[in-house]
Amino acid sequence: MSDKLPKIVTELPGPRAREVMENDHRYISPSYTRSYPLVAKSARGAIVEDVDGNFFLDFSAGIAVCSTGHCHPDVVRAIQKQAESLIHMSGTDFYYEQMPQLARKLEALMPDGKDWRCFFGNSGTEAIEAAMKLARYATGRWQFIAFQFSFHGRTMGSLSLTSSKAVQRKGFGPLVPGVTHIPYGNASYLEDVVFKTTVNAGEVAAIVVEAIQGEGGYVVPPPEFLPTLEKIARKHGILLIADEVQCGMGRTGKMFGFEHFDFHPDIVAIAKGIASGMPLGVTMAHADVMTWQPGAHASTFGGNPVCLAAALETVRLLQEQYVANSAKMGAFIRPKLEKLMSRHAVISDVRGLGLMIGVEITKDRKTREKAPELRDAIINECFHRGLLILAAGPSTIRLSPPLMVDEEQAQFAVDTLSDAIAAVAK
Repeated sequence: MSDKLPKIVTELPGPRAREVMENDHRYISPSYTRSYPLVAKSARGAIVEDVDGNFFLDFSAGIAVCSTGHCHPDVVRAIQKQAESLIHMSGTDFYYEQMPQLARKLEALMPDGKDWRCFFGNSGTEAIEAAMKLARYATGRWQFIAFQFSFHGRTMGSLSLTSSKAVQRKGFGPLVPGVTHIPYGNASYLEDVVFKTTVNAGEVAAIVVEAIQGEGGYVVPPPEFLPTLEKIARKHGILLIADEVQCGMGRTGKMFGFEHFDFHPDIVAIAKGIASGMPLGVTMAHADVMTWQPGAHASTFGGNPVCLAAALETVRLLQEQYVANSAKMGAFIRPKLEKLMSRHAVISDVRGLGLMIGVEITKDRKTREKAPELRDAIINECFHRGLLILAAGPSTIRLSPPLMVDEEQAQFAVDTLSDAIAAVAK
């Protein structure tokens, strides 16, 4: 396998890839969104090999999941060792040591020094579902505040919070009642408008917020947004749920995205980067909030021992190396992307924290008219040049590589993106 940079040896997609895609189209649900015809065979670090022997530089990390890189040898060894001794023994009904081990590590990561408890599921959407149930249980209230262009998952509860794309909600109504969406970044709107006109603050169980919006376009809020939101929540006895599924686990150059702000959530949802690609979601809450009785919520597969082993090793690697590297490489990449704005008029904004970076593509920089078709064409051109990136929001390119990327790979990504824009935006 190529060590650090791409190598394209066939037309794309190649013959074997086309064969796999034909079978996929025949047997697999059409609801999946495939940005381009990549058929992966194997991956190491930040390099993905397809079934035809082409090598790509991955600046998507499986949607910000492979935090330590693909198949990090330490994580692989932890998975193998655990699989040899115990693969499954449902934590709903039995004890095993990996559960409290990881919970203790995660509590130690929380900056407020309080006592926390963990519920383990399999994904980000499950972490949000558990957070919603817990908020209602703990407060006796039923309503939620969420934000426009937010993404919190696709199951019925989490989908009720999600508002990033209409297609994600179309055909699934009625959704869970009691969710009000307000503009992201405008905390005062909650008291100035919503609580005066449509929602009784005393009926709101929780405010659910991403410290940095992910699917909505990698949007970093104004610095006063989250602290103001917290003041409003405390005033009305409302819980704060931080959705750290995408912006957590070192993605932003700190372990959690909310650490960039003076913000102290009561409940935190974690997934994606926590286990280097193994399915794990965690709902963390202050111990005085997570007091529900046995049987109130559970998961057969949640907190699987193999996934927990991967997470324990992932957390170690993040603490020792990769959170710092995320901050370092983000500081390396962003100025270079900002310089591209003088070269390419279609880039209207570069934003982000750490290795959670958005490049907004528009038809006109002054009017900020969205250009989703152009954005998608640029992403496809990058694929043909060996760079894997994804879209976010109405018109943004997201850069979310594994947190172990180096300067050579980062420079290649910036140069390739620039060349792709030049080729497409003529």
